[in-house]
Amino acid sequence: MKIPISSNPNPSAEKRKAGRPLDEAKRQAIIAAASDRFMQDGFAATSIEQVAADAGVSKVTIYNQFSDKRGLFAASIESECEKMRGYFTLDEVPSGTIEERLTTIAEVILAFLSRPEMIQFERRIAAETEHDAAVGQAFLEAGPWRMKAAFSAWLAHASERGELAIDDPDIAAEQFVSMAKGMGDLERRFGGTPCDEGNKARIHGAVSVFLAAYRAD
Repeated sequence: MKIPISSNPNPSAEKRKAGRPLDEAKRQAIIAAASDRFMQDGFAATSIEQVAADAGVSKVTIYNQFSDKRGLFAASIESECEKMRGYFTLDEVPSGTIEERLTTIAEVILAFLSRPEMIQFERRIAAETEHDAAVGQAFLEAGPWRMKAAFSAWLAHASERGELAIDDPDIAAEQFVSMAKGMGDLERRFGGTPCDEGNKARIHGAVSVFLAAYRAD
């Protein structure tokens, strides 16, 4: 099942390559406008026309750069995740001990997922996925799976440095994030507001249990 998209007013534009690369500021304006619309209105209710008007560009410009609404959606989710991906790159890992770095990463994850607009967005995506599974697939590919891959690479690098001893970084990444989120993640999705002390306790526990299992001897 394909994600429904707005009709392209210029089909030939899809067949030709874009001309000059889009000015970076204009591209970021389009992505920012799309992110706001997707966050507020969800995927199905967002149109290319709305995003173009918000960003002050033509629909053809968006189609040339992102192909269709699914491509624009992926770019907007990628942009949101990029805000915290720097903590997982091999060149920009937080400084300090392994405990301090894992704690910082957990704090960033919780802060990212706890934003009201992100909670609302995830609810909208979950609801729309009931009608079109491809919407959920696109979200997973553009966001959570990319973040998991980045964190998995970070853990593998820590193992190579002799700080951790992990045979399966993918599983370890899932375990750490699940422990750090705990029931607080479920509570947020259903209207609860986990307290700061509870979040700190979850993170401390996640780091302690994770290192008990994976710290290198």
